[in-house]
Amino acid sequence: MRTILHVDMDAFYASIEERDHPELKGQPIIVGGRTESRGVVSAANYAAREFGVHSAMPMKTARALCPHAHYFPVRMKDYAAVSQIIQQIFHRFTPLVEPLSLDEAFLDVTGSELLFGSGEQIAHSIKREIQETLQLIASVGVAPNKFLAKIASDADKPDGLVIVDPNRIQDFLDPLPISRIWGIGKVATKRFNQLGIQTVSQLRALEPDLLTELFGEQGQHLWKLAQGIDDRPVVPERQAKSISRETTFSQDVTDMEILKAVLIELVEDVARRLRKNQLRGKTIQLKIRYDDFSTFTRASTIAQPTDITREIQETALQILEQRLPARRLSIRLIGIGVSGFDHSTVQQRSLFDEEDQQKYARLDQIKDQIADRFGLDSLKRGNRISNEAADESEETE
Repeated sequence: MRTILHVDMDAFYASIEERDHPELKGQPIIVGGRTESRGVVSAANYAAREFGVHSAMPMKTARALCPHAHYFPVRMKDYAAVSQIIQQIFHRFTPLVEPLSLDEAFLDVTGSELLFGSGEQIAHSIKREIQETLQLIASVGVAPNKFLAKIASDADKPDGLVIVDPNRIQDFLDPLPISRIWGIGKVATKRFNQLGIQTVSQLRALEPDLLTELFGEQGQHLWKLAQGIDDRPVVPERQAKSISRETTFSQDVTDMEILKAVLIELVEDVARRLRKNQLRGKTIQLKIRYDDFSTFTRASTIAQPTDITREIQETALQILEQRLPARRLSIRLIGIGVSGFDHSTVQQRSLFDEEDQQKYARLDQIKDQIADRFGLDSLKRGNRISNEAADESEETE
């Protein structure tokens, strides 16, 4: 039986601002882009959330809901530096760490329990070290698999620690609303409610064939999750077959410009992680989930493997602009992934000519050097929009 931890920092960006401005403790704090430049909310602390503010909300709307909040620009270099320390803490307990974003990760501590105690004890130790080292609060879920650990970490926020007993998985899942199942948004919840299905227990009692009829292949996945089944391993990035990043929005996005801005940010992160792990890939895949639970993936395979941000970005934007289904734009999730890795040390020509390729590769190299020393946001690309959206999940497979 595996022991998996999901560690999730509570209101990460906003908590750092609150820590660095102790005079504002307990007051609403919102982090994001500028109101006049189509900025969106990157993070809101719990005091601001009480007024209805959430990630990916336009800053103009946030100011209307909570005009007395304290507003801060995104300080990505500082958040990234804090994240690096958190990752170092994780690696003290296990080498099996799968980062999901700057503020969350899965840890497989199965092989660490003889050294550091039970999963619960390790979770307490990690929470304590983060608090003592950084004066920040983490919530942790401890469970036999990733799905259960993720739900558990969110069950008692902020400052939560929830343990899922392997022998009482259904006792934990059954009372929960179906919206707690990964991927079930407002539209899918409404469809289930029309069938009289409101809890995981009721969902679990459905026949798998009915779920397949309602939701296609995703129906089988939903049925497994309702049973608490999730066999995915915790995979460190260097061993991954693909490196990807996805964002689930708190509110459905209908603005293509916001989607492009978010996609550019996701590509920046994926490309940086490729270079960090000395990986180059040929296949670039866009993932889109609509408000009715329909999920589409569109992929393009380029001529030669790449780790160049500009190449990945141009391909990803082309897919977004030209290959989405012809339907109303109402997006719940967007993600980008790179696979088809080439582990050779020879860099071949790409979709750009050789001179441009060298220029963009050099730009990435300089940016990575600056980021390693001063933080991820120390150097911005000219076409990058300086705000972020809700970042709830990331996958490395």
